[in-house]
Amino acid sequence: MFVHPWKGIIANIPTSVQDGKHIGESGRNLREDLTEKGFNPLRVHPLWNRHGHSGFAIVEFKKEWDGFNNAIMFEKSFEVEHCGKKDYYSSRRKRDKLYAWVAREDDFHSRGLIGDYLHRNGDLKTVSSKEAEDQRKTSKLVTSLSNTLETKNLRLKEMKNKYNEASQSISTLMEQKDEMIKAYNEESKKMQQNAHDHFKKISLEHERIAQHFCDQKREFEQREKELFQREAQNEAETRKLQHEKMMNERAVFDQKKADENMLRLAEEQKREKEKLHRKIIELEKQLDTKQALELEIQGLKGALQVMQHMEGDGDMEMKRKMEGIQEELKEKEEELDDMEELNQTLIINERKSNDELQDARKELITAFKDVSTRAYIGVKRMGELDSKPFQTAAKGKYSAVEADEKSAELCSLWQEYLRDPGWHPFKVLTDKEGNSKEILDEKDEKLIAVKTEFGDEVYTAVTTALAQMNEYNPSGRYIVPELWNFNEGRKATLTEGVQHLLKQWKQHRRRRH
Repeated sequence: MFVHPWKGIIANIPTSVQDGKHIGESGRNLREDLTEKGFNPLRVHPLWNRHGHSGFAIVEFKKEWDGFNNAIMFEKSFEVEHCGKKDYYSSRRKRDKLYAWVAREDDFHSRGLIGDYLHRNGDLKTVSSKEAEDQRKTSKLVTSLSNTLETKNLRLKEMKNKYNEASQSISTLMEQKDEMIKAYNEESKKMQQNAHDHFKKISLEHERIAQHFCDQKREFEQREKELFQREAQNEAETRKLQHEKMMNERAVFDQKKADENMLRLAEEQKREKEKLHRKIIELEKQLDTKQALELEIQGLKGALQVMQHMEGDGDMEMKRKMEGIQEELKEKEEELDDMEELNQTLIINERKSNDELQDARKELITAFKDVSTRAYIGVKRMGELDSKPFQTAAKGKYSAVEADEKSAELCSLWQEYLRDPGWHPFKVLTDKEGNSKEILDEKDEKLIAVKTEFGDEVYTAVTTALAQMNEYNPSGRYIVPELWNFNEGRKATLTEGVQHLLKQWKQHRRRRH
């Protein structure tokens, strides 16, 4: 029987006395010497007693069979040189050589440092018991691998089911997408028909007005002929008629120019809307194509994962299918990259069209700047304080002589506060979904002070202008003109501005006639 883990014993290690203690060669040096000879020990542990180094050391080898082979080779190498266990115990005079052997049962049960160390760090085993133990471990490993294989098969089956569910879900999404596209196309067709009818109506109105001016022109020409034929008509009346004719021709010319500008503006607006509409449709199509590609790529990735789990060592057909799917997946990903690049180009073009619409809106704002606020559509100065609440508050605090001056000073002071970027009485709230919203901080010291000193009306005027300033120009903090629908108290659309301009033109034409 051998000591396990496999161990060797080295005896007759040279020692010397230093400071009353025996010292000898270290375990590291011994291990390096044995390693150079090819025995590959794990470590060498010198044995020490109360006098110091005992002259013995324990060599530890690996637990496996290669460690056993190294231990036997270690023992035989010393036996060949007559430095084995029998040589050590039979010779009365030890040579200045190292003796070594493999630890066995008698060493394990011996008394002294060797037996104590072996009892603490090993036990006895036969070669047959070690083989039986290895066989049990191998059997256990095979059982574990079988269980793992069964688990993998169940996992593969589960992934197949998920893949089938994902495929069904993709099919359902594609059907829903087709239905949405159909509904979208029908709505787009309806919008285009409405726009066509509206433009046709404007064209008919223009033709009717032009015909009206032509009739007037013929009427004036007829009257001119009658005036020339009437000898009794005095020269003053003739000059008057000529002046009226000149003014009418000028009005016709101005009106014609206004009509051309109006029609040009309406036509440009229609073209920009149609252009923007086409770009939106194209973006929607590109987005649908992109989503379809992403779904197809996900499906290919899922199929590739399933085939990777199903792949066998000799299944060349499965490998060819996997290579085909990988190639198709690469092509789809390249196609998706191209689609992303095209999508970015269309987004840039859409932004350019939006910029052009914003320029048209700025032109309308410029045209309406001098229009009275009593009009249906006009320009509102966002962030400008309403002076009426300040006048009311000043009349309640000061005399009639001082009220106007004090209200103007107070209104000017708070307008300066609004322009100050350092004053930002707002706070950010985040809801459960993680969405952030900026609201007015009612606990701000200035707001509390103005409400306490001047009342709710002044407070409302200040907070309203402050909210407008924060919405339209939070960084610059200066007043911004905006096209406004005063009847409904909201931002006016570009279409409403054009329609109102056309209405003003018609009223102006009626007043002239």
